[in-house]
Amino acid sequence: MAKRDYYEILEVPKTANADEIKKAYRKMAIKFHPDKNPGDKASEEKFKEAAEAYEVLSDATKKQKYDQFGHAGVGSNPGFGGGGQGGGGFGGMNMEDIFSQFGDIFGGHFGGGSFGGGGGRSRRVNRGSNLRVKVKMTLEEIANGVEKKIKVNKYVTCKPCKGSGAKDGSAMNTCATCKGSGQITRMTQTILGAMQTSSTCPTCGGEGQTITDKCTHCHGDGIVKDEEVISINIPAGVGEGMQLSVGGRGNMGARGGVAGDLIVVVEEIEHELLKRDGQHLFYDHYVSYTDAALGTTIEVPTIDGKAKVKVDAGTQSGKVLRLKGKGLPDLNSYGRGDILVNINVWTPQHLSKEEKKMLEDIRNSENFKPNPNRKDKGFFERMKQYFE
Repeated sequence: MAKRDYYEILEVPKTANADEIKKAYRKMAIKFHPDKNPGDKASEEKFKEAAEAYEVLSDATKKQKYDQFGHAGVGSNPGFGGGGQGGGGFGGMNMEDIFSQFGDIFGGHFGGGSFGGGGGRSRRVNRGSNLRVKVKMTLEEIANGVEKKIKVNKYVTCKPCKGSGAKDGSAMNTCATCKGSGQITRMTQTILGAMQTSSTCPTCGGEGQTITDKCTHCHGDGIVKDEEVISINIPAGVGEGMQLSVGGRGNMGARGGVAGDLIVVVEEIEHELLKRDGQHLFYDHYVSYTDAALGTTIEVPTIDGKAKVKVDAGTQSGKVLRLKGKGLPDLNSYGRGDILVNINVWTPQHLSKEEKKMLEDIRNSENFKPNPNRKDKGFFERMKQYFE
């Protein structure tokens, strides 16, 4: 099933600013909130869908990529978590993760991060930071897609304490300050009367639990630095500077938290012979004066090897030959580009006496005098026709 447009989900135009997007998401989140629609799976999926849309459109970088490349630009291709995969997937995050990341947007309607709790606030879930890596790709890899294995240094779950942060897996204590809620509530007198405000508990940092005896391996954080080899499936058609997000493969969150994302930045290795412009590839080929006059067959490099191309007799310098469908695939599977071969006629730079005499003999021949056909298209007209 095709993914819905994020702007359509939030019911905002593409020109909507950050405040309008936030307001629209808050409206949708309140409408489909699980507390308001208990047991309604359809509402829960719409709630997740709205959170996925907001996660992308509220981030300036992700929004720019989405506006340019659609869902593919924010990592919703197979193998990437990014903006979610399929309805309600939300990049591998569950409902608690959504509340943890966006809970403050609900204000006082549902107490922020509640889920099936009748208005109570859930404890904070620590989310690890994102990791950013650069991956170099050849033109051949870009054309066909590739699986890359990369080695990264990142925070992972501490094995001795299993991520709890407590020594020898000892029990955690309920925070005495917030009684395990992760929040503290204060009443403040204002000119409008008594106002109730909630904030993160300063004692436990919103986790609702405290550690008496910390793990000596991770010093109570529940995470340690380690090396990990990660396999990434990069789809065909990516380009220089494109960012792809692998959900949940970034740094692990402290004390039983959730992992951040791995942001993969594509670095394109320049091809020795072919120059890229979007889906199209360009190649300059030189032919001798005699080959241009008599006609010949040339070999043109392609992504898959070489192709033989006929050069007609009387071909002029600047002639462009087109190899249809031999370029790069579109990221969104809208066909392939072309290879455009620019023919240049090579003029000899150093001539022997015999060669000079031979050319002098034919210099004044009518057949060797320039006689362009005024109906022939100029360079820009010829190039334009390939992109119409």
